[in-house]
Amino acid sequence: MSEARELLKNNQDPATKKKLDKIANQISNANTFNIVADEYIAKIEREGRATTTLEKIRWLVDFARPKLGDRPVAEIKPAEVLAVLQAVEKRGRLESARRLRSTISRVFRHAAATARAESDPAALLMGALAVPIVKNRAAILDPDRFGGLLRAIDGFDGQLTTRAALKLMAILFPRPGELRQATWSEFNLDKATWVIPASRTKVRREHRVPLPRQAVAILRELRDVTGQGCGNLVFPSVRSVRCPISDGTLNAALRRLGYSKDEVTAHGFRSTASTFLNEAGHDPDVIEAALAHVDSDDVRRAYNRATYWDRRVDLMQWWADRVDAMRDGAKVISGRFAERN
Repeated sequence: MSEARELLKNNQDPATKKKLDKIANQISNANTFNIVADEYIAKIEREGRATTTLEKIRWLVDFARPKLGDRPVAEIKPAEVLAVLQAVEKRGRLESARRLRSTISRVFRHAAATARAESDPAALLMGALAVPIVKNRAAILDPDRFGGLLRAIDGFDGQLTTRAALKLMAILFPRPGELRQATWSEFNLDKATWVIPASRTKVRREHRVPLPRQAVAILRELRDVTGQGCGNLVFPSVRSVRCPISDGTLNAALRRLGYSKDEVTAHGFRSTASTFLNEAGHDPDVIEAALAHVDSDDVRRAYNRATYWDRRVDLMQWWADRVDAMRDGAKVISGRFAERN
C-alpha cells in the first residue's frame, strides 16, 4: 500500500505500473538463447522452409544450447559464441563451425528484430574460424569406369529399393534427398513425369523431371513392391514404411560395391551426368535446367522453364540410352549432339 501511495505522489498510476512490470517480466523470461532460437526456427518453418533445411538448423543450434541456451541473448558476448564455435572446430568439423556461426547470427538478428538484443556478437566472428577446404563430391568421369559401376549396381545383392534408387540416380541424376524422400503421388508413369515439390528442392521451386523409358520401367517394377503398402514412400526404410531410406544408405551401398568415398558418392552422379552431357555438346542451359540449377535472372529463368521441356525430354532419353550403352560396354563415340528437328 505504501508503494502505491508513493507512486501516486509521483503522479504514477499503480495499475499501469503493475501492467508494465508484468510485460517487462514476460520479456525478461523470454529472452534466453533457447527461447529465441526456438522462435526463429518456428518462424522459418511457417515461412515454408524445406524439412531438410529445418533439420540441419535444429542440429546446428543444438551445438550452442549447452553453453548459450539459458543465457539472456542481450548479455551473450562474442567470446562466449567463439568458445562454442571453437569446440566444434577442434573436432575437425570446419564446415559445421562455419555454418553454426551463420545460424547463431540469424538467431541474434531475430532477437534484435524482436527488441531482445541490440547487437549480433556472431557477426564479429566472421574471420575467426579456419576456412574449410572445399572438396568436390567424388564422381566417376571415365565412360569405361562408369560402365563398370553401372554393372556393379546391376549385381547389387542388397535391398531391391536400394538397387533401384542407385539405378535411378544414374539415369535421372537428382539430388539424393529428392529421390530417397520421393512419394508415389509425385509420379505419373503414364505421362512419364516426376514432379518434385518445392518443399523438397534445394532451390525452393517445384522441379519437373521427364522420365525416360528406362526410369519408367524401373519405377513400374518397384511400384509392385513398395506401392502396395500403407505408406506412400517410393523408397521406404526397412524399419518403417513411414520413413524413407536414410541419408547414408546410398553411399553405404556404393562402399559395399567396393567404391571408396574418394571414388564416387551418390551426389557424384550429378557431376558425371553434367560432365558427359556437356562433352556431348548438349545446350548448357538445358543441362542446367535438368540439374535444377536456378538462374539468377528471373525473366531468363521463367523463359527457360517454359521453353526447355521438350528439349529436356530428348536430353533425358539420350542420357538414359547412353547409360545403357556404358553399362553394356558398348563403345561410346564422342561428338556433338544432334538435336531433334
